Amino acid sequence: MFSVTELAKMLGHSGGAVGNACETLVARGEAQRVGAKPRMYRATPCTATAAQATPSTPPGTSSPLPGPRQTAPQTTAAPPPGGRPQPVTRPNGQQYLPRALAQLPDVEALRKLREAGVAVLLYGPPGTGKTSLIEAAFPDLITVAGDGDTTVGDLIGEYTQDESGGYEFVYGPLVTAMQEGRALLLDDATLISPKVLAALYPAMDGRRQIQVKAHKGETITAADGFYVIAGHNPGVHGAVLTEALASRFSVQIQVGSDYDLAASLKINSTAVRIARRLATSQKTGELGWAPQLRELIAFQKIADVLGTEAAFSNLVGIAPLEDRDTVAEIVTKAVGRPVTALALGRQL
Repeated sequence: MFSVTELAKMLGHSGGAVGNACETLVARGEAQRVGAKPRMYRATPCTATAAQATPSTPPGTSSPLPGPRQTAPQTTAAPPPGGRPQPVTRPNGQQYLPRALAQLPDVEALRKLREAGVAVLLYGPPGTGKTSLIEAAFPDLITVAGDGDTTVGDLIGEYTQDESGGYEFVYGPLVTAMQEGRALLLDDATLISPKVLAALYPAMDGRRQIQVKAHKGETITAADGFYVIAGHNPGVHGAVLTEALASRFSVQIQVGSDYDLAASLKINSTAVRIARRLATSQKTGELGWAPQLRELIAFQKIADVLGTEAAFSNLVGIAPLEDRDTVAEIVTKAVGRPVTALALGRQL
């Protein structure tokens, strides 16, 4: 087993480049990550084959490790003329099907923005695939799940008690991403207090540095490849996109559900048609809620387990109370029979 630091010293490359190369190997199944603090890696049965296929370089010459900002493994190729880009495998093993963004596959577009150092904010309702896209684009991703209780210590680090009863300072995800040149996702960034987010801003501007006041005032400088991307759910209670936060994300991309994708995933066609109808009503202000891709995927799983009738009842039941009657009416009309929220019946 080797840490990123150990490998970087042996190879004579930056820790960021080596860390990204290791994550690429993990994504390909050609290495295994076995530790987090610090990141540790070891070989798999596929590692030897990968080594044989990789050109060796004599000491003192440049190796094929990724250079600055070229941090995301190219797991998708640009689509051939008239063709479609290939699916991308996410860290959890699920496949992501790229969508169009500025005449490019969205995964490729995000990687180009990272190489250029342009921060991106993705916004849209929960369940539309924002996190899935980011995970597909950046296999070296570190994620911070934001909420109203997120503290500066959660981002930068804090003292924790060790096994001997003493205290040691454990770096947070922001410092780890900066030191290792990795991508950092602020999921639900607009739920985090602006005072907490202010600790991040020096790392995103020209300074690319932060000061860890709690750890002897240590200064952390971002390695090549460090990148911040954020997600924002405008309709979630408490989500506030401040001017200070918005100004640091030069590109802001709206993400909605791809109902064509839902159809291609063999999700019940009536459920997809209902979702489109509800989404149209949501856009016109008639409704405040519509099922997104996440809910449609769940619909099909429920239908496969409990049957289609139960899945439609559950679709009505997950609608917010203020919209439930309208949703029930639309679902009833679409399926041709009364549909109410899923509920327990009489005793068997």
